Amino acid sequence: MLLSPVRTSALTAAVVFMAALAGCASKNPLIDQPTAAVPAGTAADTAAASDTSGVQTIKHRRFLGIFSPYRIDIQQGNFVSKEMLAQVKEGMTREQVRFALGSPLITDVFHEDRWDYVFRLQKGNGEVTTSRVSVFFNGNLLARVDGGNLPTENDYLDKISGGAAEAKKSLKNLEMAPTAPAAPMPGKTN
Repeated sequence: MLLSPVRTSALTAAVVFMAALAGCASKNPLIDQPTAAVPAGTAADTAAASDTSGVQTIKHRRFLGIFSPYRIDIQQGNFVSKEMLAQVKEGMTREQVRFALGSPLITDVFHEDRWDYVFRLQKGNGEVTTSRVSVFFNGNLLARVDGGNLPTENDYLDKISGGAAEAKKSLKNLEMAPTAPAAPMPGKTN
């Protein structure tokens, strides 16, 4: 049974569309670094081009400006805060660094003296926050740390909980909630 030219072209278009969607799923968010939309020639442009460590936040666009499907928050990797990085000093052993920062996400067989702590938080609204901390050893002792400008633990908690605006909203809802009448004390009658 032969297909008509209209059906053949529709089938070809469907196959091309499915191949394009499959290509989108093949990206590794922990390795592929998204490029931020920063106006060229600004100070932020040069800082974004030169700094590959630290924290980067990118906001994705919605389809046709208003439509977006429901998406859950996805957290991957090791979150390293300013407080955690302050505990790490040159000359510490690998075990001490592992105790302070946790197990590294990436250890390379060919570069045994480097540990990478990669973190990515993709919020449901399309906002993506990434950070990378690299720890370098000389033998068994810590030689240097590349981490950039990391957030504090409180900043991170504000980011995943929605920030101060979300906290105000929940506090307002708590104040508006009706209170239940107190139970009468046993043995007393009114």
